[in-house]
Parts: sequence; C-alpha cells; structure tokens
Amino acid sequence: MSIDLVCMGEPMLEFNQQPTGADGRRLYLEGPGGDTSNAAVAAARQGARVAYVSAIGQDPAGDRFAELWDAEGVDHSAVQRSHARPTAVYFVTHGAKGHEFLYYRKDSAAAGIGPADVPETMIQGAKFFYASGISQGISASAADAVFHAIHVARAAGVKVAYDTNYRPRLWPVARAAAVIHAAIGLSDIALPSLEDAQALSGLAGADAICDFYLRLGPKLVVLKMGAQGALLATPATRLAIPPFPCTPVDGTGAGDTFCGSFLARLIAGDAPEAAARYASAAAALKTEGYGAVAPIPRAAAVMAALDRQ
Repeated sequence: MSIDLVCMGEPMLEFNQQPTGADGRRLYLEGPGGDTSNAAVAAARQGARVAYVSAIGQDPAGDRFAELWDAEGVDHSAVQRSHARPTAVYFVTHGAKGHEFLYYRKDSAAAGIGPADVPETMIQGAKFFYASGISQGISASAADAVFHAIHVARAAGVKVAYDTNYRPRLWPVARAAAVIHAAIGLSDIALPSLEDAQALSGLAGADAICDFYLRLGPKLVVLKMGAQGALLATPATRLAIPPFPCTPVDGTGAGDTFCGSFLARLIAGDAPEAAARYASAAAALKTEGYGAVAPIPRAAAVMAALDRQ
C-alpha cells in the first residue's frame, strides 16, 4: 500500500476520568492516546492512507496500540517494540478549567528513538510528513530524529506539516520555542494552537501570531483557537473558520483530530478553506465523547454533520 501521510511521535495509553459514580469512586476509561497517533487515526478515518513512526514497549499497552493501528488500517511497520523501555501512560481529569493531564512518560520507548530509526524510504514515498512539539520534546534524540525526517521529506519533495503542541513539563519554554520554531521554519504548513503560540512567541493577538509563523517560512498557517474556531492564513489572505456547533464533554484530542482531518482532506484534493471547515466539524464531533480516540468521527459522520448545517 502506498502511503499518503507519515506521522511521527509518541503514543500514550490514556486513562480518562469519567463522571463520579453514586458511590463517590473515580472511574477511568482506558484507551489509546498520544497526539500524533490520534492525528494518524483521525486521518485514516477520513480515508487517508497513513503510516506511523515511533516505538512502544513490549508490554500490554504496546499491544493495545498494535491492535488499534491494525484495526484502523494504519501501517505501523516502522514502529519498534522495546523490551527495555515501556509505553508511556497518562491520566486525564476534568474540572472547572477543562481537561488536565498527568503524564508518566520518563524513558518511554518513543523517547529512545533517534535519527537512525527514521524510515527514509517510507517518508520519501509519502505526500505529507507530520510531527509535533511533543514528538521532539520527549528527548534530544527524538528531536534529532524528527529533524532528520523533515530533511528527508523536504529533499524528496514531500510536504511537511507541524503542530506546536507545547507541553511545559517536557522542556523549558526557551528551548521548546527554539526547537519548535526551527522545525516550523522547515515546514510547509504550521498548525499552532492559540495557547501554544502565545507561550512560544510572546504574542497575544491571532493576526500577529499568524504573521510571526508565516515569517518563519510556512506558506500556510492554521491557528487553532478552540471554541473561537480557527484562522487560516497565507501571505496574501486571512480567513476565519467559525467553530462548528457541538455539545462538548471532553476536549482531549480535539486539536489532533483537526490536524489529521485537515491533512486528510488536503490529500483528498480539498482547498485549504474547505479542508479547515471539514476539520473544524470533525474536531467538534470528537469532543462530544470521552477519550482521545474512540469519539473521533469517520468521514460519513462528518459529511452528514456538514450537510445539516
């Protein structure tokens, strides 16, 4: 099978807090997570041919991901299995400030990957390569591996898309900004979130942030603004993408769903505006269920929701 999109990063087993039961116990829903894996599944559910690059432990959590990717048709032949390092885990809790994360990812299998682990031939044959700030923030060797993958993609004429996904617990903001902005400078499409971009750039306004990322080099910036929708920016145009109506219960993975769906629609031939409107609907539908992956909609559900508008 030829590949449209190669995603690279760290999968994480998720435990997502559910509404407290009558007996007061906190229950957690187990499922797959990890930003670029979520995006890979989202893209596959929209019809793209997707491959994933990473490492997972030789453990039950790793088995869970292998089963997920098999079920979703995501090629994971470039995902290594480690006996020495575990698959990462995280917990999601929900409160007045929204969803919050507690991570257990130190020395994870994915953090052990390096440039020699990059599947060059696979990337050279794809249409897009996609990574994020988390992909590079988990370790210095992983950061180097992503840079190598980006250079391989660019040399082969493969488009590069990058999501900031800044996590302060992974690295200091100055180092994160230096690495993330260097990667975005090598990318065709930047997919920052408003909160990330404000922290990394020191800017506040959406237009100023889009100007900043366009100056780094990408020809297209899609600023994800959550409940405010998205802003699509090129050197010549600015277009506001309104939020899609929904009744959210869990925002975990919504940005990843947006990214994966957006890239899938570009691959299918959509113009950026149409792809962004589609991705906005997919991300909104995802928030109506718990967990990073289970509620990600398939193409038929997204199309039906768009038709109702």
